[in-house]
Amino acid sequence: MAHDRSTIEAVIQHYFDGLYEGDADKLGAIFHPSADLRWQEKGELQVLTAPDWLDRVRKRPSAKSEGKAREDFTVLIDRSDATTALVKVRCQLPPRYFTDYLVLMKLTDGWTIVSKSYRYDVKE
Repeated sequence: MAHDRSTIEAVIQHYFDGLYEGDADKLGAIFHPSADLRWQEKGELQVLTAPDWLDRVRKRPSAKSEGKAREDFTVLIDRSDATTALVKVRCQLPPRYFTDYLVLMKLTDGWTIVSKSYRYDVKE
């Protein structure tokens, strides 16, 4: 189990690096193609497919390229069994500060993010 935890942590570090660097290919390597992203906007549920989100990542400047501060960390890793985990993380792409809930599953090729739900605050 300890080895699997370190493997999950490596996926999450890859996630943090991909977000900060704005590297859609790096993010695409850890998201399942059928994954979706969910958040609430003005009381309405919003849903975006992972491929559509990766297109957005490709089109926006990265926090790294803009010299923005980086702060990201794992709040918790909750494993229900050997193949399913929920990971809560905090990260920032100023002026947005995120709390992300990532569902990971261990598939034949390893741990993969299959869903992301998040919220954020905007701080100027």
